[in-house]
Amino acid sequence: MRLALLVSLVLAAAPEHFSLSARYEPPARAGGIGSIAVIFTGTDPDIHINETPAPRLKLGDQAVLLDKQAPAPERVQPFDPATARYLDLALPVYFPVAIAKGAPRGAQTVPATVTYFYCSKRQGWCRKGTTDVAVAVDVR
Repeated sequence: MRLALLVSLVLAAAPEHFSLSARYEPPARAGGIGSIAVIFTGTDPDIHINETPAPRLKLGDQAVLLDKQAPAPERVQPFDPATARYLDLALPVYFPVAIAKGAPRGAQTVPATVTYFYCSKRQGWCRKGTTDVAVAVDVR
């Protein structure tokens, strides 16, 4: 019992390695493909987000946006923190989306989940991260 409580406290106290924000970027022309731009902000300069497997965005239940991402690969090669390639966090990661036919007009909030893999080269570990985001979309 004490061990389970101690493990829970340690896990609850673990620092977050990234914060995320997301914004909708409308298409250049009506009916085109827009995107959700996700910005990762790291809290530890030693922790990096892997290029492969690439981050993925999963839209929550809603009737505003359609996912236009290419399908995720069926098999992902194992990754090693010593050889992994990392994203440049100065740049957003873009996920293609389109406005759904019949989407309600006006300001909407679209829930989504971002899944990504990150590594610490110095400490020699890699982990999977998931973060929920809310994206403001103005449907015109």
